[in-house]
Amino acid sequence: MYKYDPKSLCADEFINHEEILKSLEWADEHKSDRELAQSLIEKAKELKGLTHREASLLLACDIPEINEQIFSLAEQIKKDFYGNRIVMFAPLYLSNYCVNGCLYCPYHLKNKHIPRKKLTQEEVRREVIALQDMGHKRLAIEAGEDPVNNPIEYILECIKTIYSVHHRNGDIRRVNVNIAATTVEEYKMLKDAGIGTYILFQETYHKESYLTLHPTGPKHDYNYHTEAMDRAMEGGIDDVGLGVLFGLDKYRYEFVGLLMHAEHLEAVHGVGPHTISFPRVKRADDINPDDFDNGISDDIFAKIIACCRVCVPYTGMIISTRESGDCRERVLKYGISQISGGSKTSVGGYCDDSQSEASTEQSEDHAVQTASGAERSEVSTEQNEASTEQFDVSDKRSLDEVVRWLMEIGYIPSFCTACYREGRTGDRFMSLCKSGQIQNCCHPNALMTLKEYLVDYAGNGTREIGERLIESELANIPSDKVRETVIERLGLIEEGKRDFRF
Repeated sequence: MYKYDPKSLCADEFINHEEILKSLEWADEHKSDRELAQSLIEKAKELKGLTHREASLLLACDIPEINEQIFSLAEQIKKDFYGNRIVMFAPLYLSNYCVNGCLYCPYHLKNKHIPRKKLTQEEVRREVIALQDMGHKRLAIEAGEDPVNNPIEYILECIKTIYSVHHRNGDIRRVNVNIAATTVEEYKMLKDAGIGTYILFQETYHKESYLTLHPTGPKHDYNYHTEAMDRAMEGGIDDVGLGVLFGLDKYRYEFVGLLMHAEHLEAVHGVGPHTISFPRVKRADDINPDDFDNGISDDIFAKIIACCRVCVPYTGMIISTRESGDCRERVLKYGISQISGGSKTSVGGYCDDSQSEASTEQSEDHAVQTASGAERSEVSTEQNEASTEQFDVSDKRSLDEVVRWLMEIGYIPSFCTACYREGRTGDRFMSLCKSGQIQNCCHPNALMTLKEYLVDYAGNGTREIGERLIESELANIPSDKVRETVIERLGLIEEGKRDFRF
């Protein structure tokens, strides 16, 4: 039997099964203890976080008044550290070739009817142009695990291509990477390529379930996968992103494992995860989420996010277009700091979409002349996009619609990537975040990058709302000098200058 040790580099020790079970048992014993729960709320108000065991109690707590305080505190912590800013990003799927047998993902090797596709560098360039034309500045690249079709050299070449594309006023300024666990040497290569955050979802921390859900392929190795973040940080990557796929196993077990992983990174490397993502199992090509009996309700989902924000107050928290607009709006205030918009989860999906839109704008005469061929082409495009999706997108709104929605409900859509490019990463970012000094950079940077979006990409209605928002938010910049600089730079952006940052 393994002994729990957050400083160990062995997955069975820092994500210790017996410790998780003891934490869940303790939480069950004390979930109705009002005095204890209240003491944990008061401790969380000190903004130093809670242990995984303490967090487990709050998640299990069945006292309505305490639960109200959890949500209220999460909302306040979110405001204190992230204000009303929401960072925008988009996924970019490079390849769906994969040698693994994951039972919850349509890219699994045994799926013989899904079209396999890998982008060429020219196709990557076209995808990036399509994303830049939407207004995106930050991408998360995704690829299946296949050492033949998707070797590290291919990933590195794609990153180089992405950073090289400068279409009109467009730039991708930060590339985050979500690829399979790899070696220290290859993580060093990713670091040298200038990536932002390395993201790797654990899927499930329950080892027995993990092995069942990953019956074949290199991902079957639970320890190698779970210890990947240590190798990434050893390879020089400052920012790493955690996440579990809620619905694969019991949510309370996953919640404790997730926090134990964060505690481990803090104990060993001096800095916890840069981000935590909250995906849920969704329908895909040959995947039915009803086949997994650990699905969670929206109410439980919201409480998980609120408890996570209370327990790890400084960490960025991400929710994607897997979730509906209503669900995303609900959890934004409880801790989410990053969302995707206008996303495509198919390989080549952004160009497929733009080509489909272009085809609908053809003249009527041309459409008549080529009716049968155009119709076949459009249907083929739609079928190809749908059949190569990793999961069904629930929030199908365009980026402009998402940006406008955020502003209408009081948030600042931010396209900022300044911290990464100014070297404010890892422990340097966390120290600024914990001291509150990061606000002096993030708020003005959010306004300036939003201004870029409004000038270059926004629809008229979106721009009108955005200009009013920027005008009102200028008053919230505490430093007169910084405010004057921002006002000057907003004018320069209007004149065509780009990429200002603090």
